[in-house]
Amino acid sequence: MARPDFEDLQVYQLAEKLANEIWQIVQRWDYFTKDTIGKQIVRSADSVCANIAEGRGRYNDPDNRRCVKIARGSLYETVSWLRLAYARQLLTNEQVNKFKPIIDELLPKLNAYLNSIGNREYK
Repeated sequence: MARPDFEDLQVYQLAEKLANEIWQIVQRWDYFTKDTIGKQIVRSADSVCANIAEGRGRYNDPDNRRCVKIARGSLYETVSWLRLAYARQLLTNEQVNKFKPIIDELLPKLNAYLNSIGNREYK
């Protein structure tokens, strides 16, 4: 089986980087914090990656677009959870400075990727 081509997408690579940065932070939190806000942040960040991959594997553009829109929604959800975590003093400025540039690059790339998807059936 060939290696999936979604791994070559810059937008996927950025989403994966964000999810892994968040994972590294959340795994250090105490049980209550992990069990409440931590699980939500990890799930939403992982959902960005997973939906980009799923859409690419659907082999048709309408399904791919739908999945990328879900990924975009998950990115917005992730940003919301991160804002709450920062407001609740769960994130340091240093931690925010690690993932903020990724988010700032990821959203426009996600929108550009969405706009680049045509109307074709993949083989």
